[in-house]
Amino acid sequence: MQFEKLDDYRWLIPQQKGMRVPGLIYASKEMLETIAKDNAVDQVMNVAWLPGVVGSSMAMPDIHWGYGFPIGGVAAMEAEKGVISPGGVGYDINCGVRLVATDLGMDEVKPRIRSLVSGLFRDVPCGVGKGGDLVLSRKEIKKVAREGARWMVANGYGTEADIEYCEDGGCYPGADPSVVSDRAYSRGRDQLGTLGSGNHFIELQVVEEIYDEHTANVFGLWKGQFVIFIHSGSRGFGYQVCEDSLKEMNRVVGGLGFELPDRQLACAYINSSTGRRYISAMAAAANYGWANRQFLMQRAVESVKHNLKVSPSALKARLVYDVGHNNAKLETHEIKGKKYRVMVHRKGATRSFGPGRPEVPSAYRQVGQPVLVPGDMGTASYVLVGTEKAMAESFGSSCHGAGRRLSRKKAIRQSQGRSIAAELEREGIFVMARGKHTLQEEMPEAYKNVDEVVEVVHQAGLARKVVKMRPVGVVKG
Repeated sequence: MQFEKLDDYRWLIPQQKGMRVPGLIYASKEMLETIAKDNAVDQVMNVAWLPGVVGSSMAMPDIHWGYGFPIGGVAAMEAEKGVISPGGVGYDINCGVRLVATDLGMDEVKPRIRSLVSGLFRDVPCGVGKGGDLVLSRKEIKKVAREGARWMVANGYGTEADIEYCEDGGCYPGADPSVVSDRAYSRGRDQLGTLGSGNHFIELQVVEEIYDEHTANVFGLWKGQFVIFIHSGSRGFGYQVCEDSLKEMNRVVGGLGFELPDRQLACAYINSSTGRRYISAMAAAANYGWANRQFLMQRAVESVKHNLKVSPSALKARLVYDVGHNNAKLETHEIKGKKYRVMVHRKGATRSFGPGRPEVPSAYRQVGQPVLVPGDMGTASYVLVGTEKAMAESFGSSCHGAGRRLSRKKAIRQSQGRSIAAELEREGIFVMARGKHTLQEEMPEAYKNVDEVVEVVHQAGLARKVVKMRPVGVVKG
C-alpha cells in the first residue's frame, strides 16, 4: 500500500477502485509501518465505497481490524442520501468511559488500595454474561431504553449533575423500544450495573502529570488526585440489537443498487424504514449503555466510600465526563466551506468537540469537551480536550484508547508461564479479574503504546493533552 504523506501525522490513501472519497490515517511514520501490515487499512478503503460518504474515510492512530469498519474508524454520511451501517458502530453499542474525580489525594488512599480493589471486585458484578441484583421488568427496561442515564437518576441512582456531564445528557434522542427484540430484552434484564468482560474495567488511578493547568482546573483535576475510571457498554442488550440489525440488513442490502466490497458493511439508507428502525434500536441500546455506566458509577463510589470509611462530603465524588466511543450520530459539520447534516460513525473513536459547541457542558464550553483515553491496566490513561481543528478536519473526532496490537489468542500464547497479576503488583498495581484468561488477553503488551497514540492526536491537533493518569488498582471482567 502506497500512502501519500500530508505531514508527519497524516497519511492519505488516494481514491481507487470503488472508493467515493480518499482514506486518511492519523499516525506517526513508525506507527504507520505497523498499521500497513494490518487488514484494517483495507477496511478504511472499503468504508470509502459507502453511498453518501463525505470528506474522507478516517482512521485514528489506535486503528486495528474490526467487523466491517476498522476499530478506530470515523466516517460521515450525508443524512439525505447516505447510509447507516451497524459495522460502523460495533456490537457493543455506546461502549464508553466515565471519569469520576474525588477530593482525596492518593497519599490518603494508597494504604487501602488492595482493600479497595477487593471491595470493588465483590460489589460490582463482572464477567461474561454476569448479571446483577437490579432485575427490571420489561416495562422498566423499555423506560431505560428511552431515557438512558436519566432513568437511573430519576430512580435514585445519581444526581442531576451527573446528567449535565454526560455526552448528550446521557440520553440518545429518538429511541424506540418497540423495535428491540424480545431476545435483547431477555439478555438485558439483569445486566444493568455490571461490568462485562474483555477490556472493560474499573480502575483506581492517580493524576500523575498536568500538561494544561488552566483546562485541568476547569475540569477539576489536580496532580496527586485520586480518581475512578470506568469502561463498559450496553452489554448483551446492545450486542443483540447489533446482531438483529445485521441480519435484517444482510437480507435487504443486495437490492439497494450499489456494490459492497465486504458483506460485513451491510447497511441501509438512513431515510429508509430499515435504516430508521436500526437508528431507533441503536438509540435504545445507547441509552442502556449510559444507564449501565451511571449505575456502575454509583456502585463503585459506594464501594470505595464504604472501604475507606469516609463520608460523602469527604470523598466528594463527582462525574467529570462520560463519553461513548461506539456510536453513530446526526451532527452538523462544515466541509470545504459548506455545512452538511451528516451521520457520523465513530467506531472505537470518540467525540472531540471544541470550544463553543452547544453539545459541550456549559462549565467546559470555554475550553472544549473532555476527551477520555484509557490505556490498559499497566499503562497510563489520559484526559485531553477537544479542538477547533478536530471540528474542521475529523468531524470532531479523536482516538478512544491505545488499540490492540495482538489478538486475544496471540496474547494468551505469548503470556504462557507468566503471572500478569504478579508482574503488575511489582509495579504497584493491584489487579483482580473474573475470567480465566482475562489478564493474559489484556496484558499491557497486547496493546499499542498509548503514549505514542495520544502524542499523534495531540500533534495532529485533534485533541490537546490535559492530564496523564496512572493506575494503582484494577478490576477486570
